[in-house]
Amino acid sequence: MDSQKQKPVLGFIGTGVMGKSMVRNLLKAGYRTLVYTRTKEKASELLEEGAEWQSSVAELASASDVVMTMVGYPSDVEEVYIGDQGIISNARPGSILIDFTTSSPALAEEIYQLGLSNKLYTLDAPVSGGDVGAREGRLSIMVGGELEVFEQVEDIFNVVGENIVLQGPAGAGQHTKMCNQIAIATNMIGVCEAIVYAEKAGLNPRTVLKSIESGAAGSWSLSNLAPRMIANQLEPGFYVKHFIKDMTIALESAKQMGMLTPGLELSKKLYEDLAERGGEDNGTHALVTLFRDE
Repeated sequence: MDSQKQKPVLGFIGTGVMGKSMVRNLLKAGYRTLVYTRTKEKASELLEEGAEWQSSVAELASASDVVMTMVGYPSDVEEVYIGDQGIISNARPGSILIDFTTSSPALAEEIYQLGLSNKLYTLDAPVSGGDVGAREGRLSIMVGGELEVFEQVEDIFNVVGENIVLQGPAGAGQHTKMCNQIAIATNMIGVCEAIVYAEKAGLNPRTVLKSIESGAAGSWSLSNLAPRMIANQLEPGFYVKHFIKDMTIALESAKQMGMLTPGLELSKKLYEDLAERGGEDNGTHALVTLFRDE
């Protein structure tokens, strides 16, 4: 947006692990930011830092120029966007709606069409980078939507991310995120196996990591999550239960396209086993505990 113009009023729905850091960065960048989440207590820190509480989705939508969402599941996305009390029915004509949630490509296309019928402009913009990327404003953002709309909110995207790519029309951002999650799913298995192998071989996994993370085996998960595995720090940067959700969406989309996904299917099964053992609220790197237990 033109730097000479007044900054738009932002509305942000969902202040969990990722959303909280994204809002914090928007506040630091000088944006007036309204927030709503199901449990007001979760937003208490942000309210102390200058965010403004709204009592409902409808209230927030009607008071914002740009409405952003970062919720859990496609069902949550549908709930906050669609219906009499949803964003689409209450946002002012001309508003831009950005969904950062990893959700269904088909739902993103539906929201786009509903938005147009209400003179609203939507972007599906799932992110990658975990809690660290959100905190440091270094998220990768995969965007689906129209170029003219994308260009209007580039300044906002640049506050919360640094690798921002318009992938195509509505739904393209979500499809790209599925590619991201598919790549992570099997890579995470390899990282877990490598760390546990080092441990069982009597090696120091930290020094092993120094040798392999900068070579052909290098990956974001190896550099950022393997140290947490080694330290047995299982707190979530990204929840196991949400990763299972993402893999379920990816499998459904892949099935519709008639492609084979054996690695994704194996990863989903392993994560479901982890969830059944009580690990659904741990970080995705907690998968390592399955291999240690065997």
